[in-house]
Amino acid sequence: MTQETISKALMQQLLKIGSSLSSEKDIDQLLENILQAAMQITNADAGSLYRVVDDKLLKFEIVHTKSKGVHLGGKSEKPIAIPPLPLFKEDGSLDLGRVVCYAYHKEQTVNIADAYNADGFDFTGTHKFDEANGYRSVSFLTVPMKNHESEIIGVLQLINATDPNTGKVIPFSADSQEIVEALSSQAAVALTNRMLILHLEELFESFIGLINHAIDDKSPYTGGHCNRVPDLTMMLADAVNRCNAGPLKEFTLNDGDRQELKIAGLLHDCGKITTPVHVVDKATKLEKIFDRIHLIEVRAEVVLRDIQLALAQKFITEEEAEQRRSLLIDDYNFLSHCNIGGEFMKDPDVQRVHDIAKRYIWQDISGTNHPFLSDEEIGNLTIRAGTLNNEERQIINHHIDLTISMLEKLPWPKHLRNVTEYAGGHHEKMDGKGYPKGLTREQMSVPARCMGIADIFEALTAKDRPYKKGKTLSESLEILGKMKLGQHVDPDLFDIFIWEKVYEEYALKFLDESQIDAVDVSKIPGYNPPPPDYQFIRQ
Repeated sequence: MTQETISKALMQQLLKIGSSLSSEKDIDQLLENILQAAMQITNADAGSLYRVVDDKLLKFEIVHTKSKGVHLGGKSEKPIAIPPLPLFKEDGSLDLGRVVCYAYHKEQTVNIADAYNADGFDFTGTHKFDEANGYRSVSFLTVPMKNHESEIIGVLQLINATDPNTGKVIPFSADSQEIVEALSSQAAVALTNRMLILHLEELFESFIGLINHAIDDKSPYTGGHCNRVPDLTMMLADAVNRCNAGPLKEFTLNDGDRQELKIAGLLHDCGKITTPVHVVDKATKLEKIFDRIHLIEVRAEVVLRDIQLALAQKFITEEEAEQRRSLLIDDYNFLSHCNIGGEFMKDPDVQRVHDIAKRYIWQDISGTNHPFLSDEEIGNLTIRAGTLNNEERQIINHHIDLTISMLEKLPWPKHLRNVTEYAGGHHEKMDGKGYPKGLTREQMSVPARCMGIADIFEALTAKDRPYKKGKTLSESLEILGKMKLGQHVDPDLFDIFIWEKVYEEYALKFLDESQIDAVDVSKIPGYNPPPPDYQFIRQ
């Protein structure tokens, strides 16, 4: 083989290595690629890669000795027990005794032909390692990894270059040194870029967490929701990804897709940051800044006083006074029950609220007479279900419009371009009667539909809401099944939710034991048995 052929092959190898370094996203795999490439080019038997920590320590990331079958750190999943090396002595002076520390401080390569006959460096640790492992470390090539900002971010150390023909340990040649120096520089740039991207991703996710923390601090009842929905969304999406039967068996989810969906889940309610607290946390029908049922209680006391005065002035008899008192107390207790909003109000109940409003008159300090209930109070107390009136429900619904508006203003990179669609679709219904856009099932992606189910199931089981108790598993699945039949949630996703026992996985992580009751899936409305070729995969 001619020198020209060898050079050409080497150049191709370097280009291939450079390409792999620039494209690798996994930090541990990137470090492995760096060390393996250097060992391969120089035919080194062993090598170590150190990373700089806080400009004070050199931390072992990978230790590899081919002849001994040693592979620690990196992708090996075997921890390195060796503690980090301090770059400075106890008195604060530079540690130039260890060769890796010297290479860092002097920012230069150290090429040693024989560590057992080298002067100026402390190889005590190396000698101990050799003695314990029956090894002999001879030639060393220690190269600082300097990035494009001339910052040393790590040190690459190769041990025992071997002759490919004889297998004999030889010194690292000047050509090998030059190649490894070029490789380490390229590797440092690739590693720095990857770390920068990771730090930016961590910063972005931390910023998302900051928004959710603000919502949590504003309304602790919904703060937990912002964290649980992403988890449940990912549980369901992963279940669809592994499901091997049914209409969605072709659906796939890679790491990038998972990251995109996770971010969408974390941001799905970011618009609630502007929703008034008295609406978000409205525990009773009359609550605003405080529960106004207490005002009605005061009015009842005023009316009761008037009854007692009428009795004292002999305008009414004792029997009439007792009847009026009993009716007043019964009416007030009825209004207090209506105020809770836990049950659907029937027509007779609505009519009784109107009757009570007209039945009593109370007089304020100026002598002005007022009906027992104002029109606004009547409107709230006759809310058919829940605690929100139409105006307040529109305020709540507006959070999703704001969420979409906020997310659309962000310059999403290509790999996150679906975040807005995923986050903005969790209140849509499969029949097109949801909000804000009235999308149908066919107009929505699978991940967006996953989030819709997650949002509903979390709300049903949530135990931290002031206006309701968290429902049990069987109760929640019954309601969710009815929603499937009513075309509110995706039927195929609902099936996988049941088949893969996603509800069980979520319950074990988030629900109280009292909520985890026995579930007979065959009795769930809309239950569809899995096809014959279906296999339950989740462990």
